[in-house]
Amino acid sequence: HTSHDGIAELRLDRPAANALSPTFLTAIADAVERAAASGARAIVLSGAPGMFSAGLDVPCFLELDRDEVRLAWIAFFRAMRAIACSPVPVVGALTGHAPAGGCVLALCCDWRVLAEGRFKIGLNEVAVGVRVPGPIFAAAAHVVGLRGAERMCTTAKLFSPEEALDLGLVDEVVPPEDVVPRALERAGHFTTLPPVTLARTRELCRADLAASLDAMAGDELERFLDEWFGEECQGALRALLARLAGSQ
Repeated sequence: HTSHDGIAELRLDRPAANALSPTFLTAIADAVERAAASGARAIVLSGAPGMFSAGLDVPCFLELDRDEVRLAWIAFFRAMRAIACSPVPVVGALTGHAPAGGCVLALCCDWRVLAEGRFKIGLNEVAVGVRVPGPIFAAAAHVVGLRGAERMCTTAKLFSPEEALDLGLVDEVVPPEDVVPRALERAGHFTTLPPVTLARTRELCRADLAASLDAMAGDELERFLDEWFGEECQGALRALLARLAGSQ
């Protein structure tokens, strides 16, 4: 956490690859909520050079039983909510790759600045056997529209920075060394706007996403867990781990 004239920069820092474990997700939500409560007028969420976040910590998630996985996904949706429903704007400083869960965190931000280069961003969950939950589709639809979100989710394509910009998935593409400064500049612009008016307007704009997060509980969450522990999803995730292990 670094403060820049009322803007809180929260830098993801969990070796390796900022993979999203349940504990890390909780820490992200706590940090975003704490920054806003402590008087920050805007937040910049940044990553490590070359890597914003590689997404879910799949090895960790696969070790969990159903009750633990339930809590882990609740932590994931809480992190989404903390960013998407923050009372102050959140700018994503996407310092590198942002596939899957990394892309989800980015989608929840108000503005996204991505590093140019050989980086990839997208929702490739279906390719690894995970059904896209309602709130993630809602986050994508909020940013790129319904058809764009359908294309993202059903093709599982990972986009280059230029493709992501054309799609509207990110708002700016800049050289890697300029990502955080540009994000801070954009956050500074948000702080020049009347804060209560901006907060109410953002709440209105994000009402559908907030409603989808509200709905991801009870029976809907249990249906998702049924699929998570189904043969297809578990087999695909374990095959992914085997490929990753083979590439090391």
